[in-house]
Amino acid sequence: MSTDLRYKRVLLKLSGELVRHPDGDGISVERLARLSGEVADARRLGAEVGVVIGGGNILRGTAATERGIDRVSADYMGMLATVINALALQAALEKQGVETRVMTAIAMAQLAEPYIRRRAIRHIEKGRVVIFAGGTGNPYFSTDTAAALRAIEIQAEAVLKGTKVDGVYEADPVKNPNARKYDSLRYIDVLNQGLKVMDATAVSLCMENSLPIVVFNLSEGQNLQRILKGESVGTIVQ
Repeated sequence: MSTDLRYKRVLLKLSGELVRHPDGDGISVERLARLSGEVADARRLGAEVGVVIGGGNILRGTAATERGIDRVSADYMGMLATVINALALQAALEKQGVETRVMTAIAMAQLAEPYIRRRAIRHIEKGRVVIFAGGTGNPYFSTDTAAALRAIEIQAEAVLKGTKVDGVYEADPVKNPNARKYDSLRYIDVLNQGLKVMDATAVSLCMENSLPIVVFNLSEGQNLQRILKGESVGTIVQ
C-alpha cells in the first residue's frame, strides 16, 4: 500500500444512475467499463477499496412503493437490484485485472459470499476490491446508510460519494445557475439545512464516528485519484 495517499482505505458509494443506460433503465456496458477503470486506477495507486452501489437504474424501492407495492417488498426488490449491479461491476473490474469479492447482506450462496465483517476486512487487506450488495439487509434503510455502516465496519478513512455533479450546492444548480457550491461543510449543517449529500441516517452515522464524506463528480476522469492523493475535489463533510 502506498504511504503517500491521504486516504488509504475508502468506501466508494456509487449510485445506480452512474451506470444507467442512456436510452432508459438497465446497465450501460460503456459506463460500467469507465467506472471500473476509475476503481482499477485507485487500486493501482495502492488504495484499499470497498464499494457500495445502488440499484436505481433497475428499480428504486421508493418508486415501487408509489406504484402500489408495499414498502417492505419494494425495499427488498431494490436490494436485489443492487446485487445485479454488484455482479456487473465485479465482471467489469475483473476485466481490468482487479481481484474482487461480492458480499451480500442477503444470503445467496450461488452468487456471492455472505457479508461477514472480519472476512471483508481480510479481503481488503489482501488487495481485493470488496463490493457490498443488498444494502443493510433490512427494509427502510437506504444504500447511503449501508455505505456509511460498511465504511465504519471496515475502518475506512472516508466515504467517497461519486455523483454526476461536482459537489454540494445550496440549491439545485440546474434550476439555479447562481447556486453557491460548498467546498466544505459540517455534518450538523448538512442535517439542519437538509442538503442532499446522503440521507440523514447515513450522515448521522458518519458524524458519530468522525468519518469524512467527500462528494465529487466521478464522471470527470482522475477525480477519484486526485482525492486519494489529497487534492481538494468536490465538497468535504467533516
